[in-house]
Amino acid sequence: MKELDFMNPLIEQRADPYIYRHSNGVYYFTASVPEYDRIILRQAKTIQGLAEAKETVVWRKHESGPMSQHIWAPEIHFIDGKWYIYFAGSQIDDIWALRPYVLECADGDPMTGTWIEKGMIQKPENDPFSFTEFSLDATTFEHNGKRYLVWAQKVNGAGGISNLYIAEMSNPWTISTVQVMLTTPDYDWERIGFWVNEGPAVLKRNGKIFISYSASATDHHYCMGLLTAADTADLLDPNSWSKSRVPVFQSNEENSQYGPGHNSFTVSEDGTKDVMIYHARSYKEIVGDPLYDPNRHARAKVLNWKADGTPDFGVPAADSKATK
Repeated sequence: MKELDFMNPLIEQRADPYIYRHSNGVYYFTASVPEYDRIILRQAKTIQGLAEAKETVVWRKHESGPMSQHIWAPEIHFIDGKWYIYFAGSQIDDIWALRPYVLECADGDPMTGTWIEKGMIQKPENDPFSFTEFSLDATTFEHNGKRYLVWAQKVNGAGGISNLYIAEMSNPWTISTVQVMLTTPDYDWERIGFWVNEGPAVLKRNGKIFISYSASATDHHYCMGLLTAADTADLLDPNSWSKSRVPVFQSNEENSQYGPGHNSFTVSEDGTKDVMIYHARSYKEIVGDPLYDPNRHARAKVLNWKADGTPDFGVPAADSKATK
């Protein structure tokens, strides 16, 4: 597979893109929509096929109260025979009261099945810090028979510092251990506009566990960093993780790609290539708040590997078709 096999952008005006490839080879796509008011799904037999696939709304925001505003960054997972969607939501009368929520579908087809609200991710009673502040971008993964949750959470309120945390889970909607901080914005490139580490995505390869994440404000300064741990390490020990000193993926003037980030990982149809799904804009200057600029488009890129077994993100490829 070549990068040119993907017609980028893959799907316009779909930010925080997430693709899951099911055991039957079907790809499922979800993402934030510009209105931040609903959760959508697409399915196709190929990654490129998602571009033209019918889009189905599987859930809409509430009219008031929790989950009534800023429906952000959904992810779809298949866990123990059921479908789950993780997403963040706030409320109309407190738009930055973001919390992580879970939907569950016990039917075989997530496109047509019934989605049930499991509510906010539950915390252990001995961890009063969990989800008491601005929390979003939850993702989950399994390793050595244990399930983990990784998420972004701000300290000191909505204008504070966004860190990444990890905890073990007892079921898909409950964490069972005290949360542990994996990373805080240490470097200058993580502190432009806002001090941000968010949007974690997990990839297990070559005896290691990698967590990519996004940093800084959501304009052209948005970029990606990388955490790495040995797959034999204690993942709840912050000392198990090392952090990239420089961005691993960032804006590229030559290719007119700005603010790439909030990615996910999937695999090619033949299973031989890792593919990164991410969003970026095709222009640098933004009028108003970048969060409400609709043109963060979902894009796909083959992820290459270095000789030492670490990912080579390269640079975001130029658009291969016209965009807004």
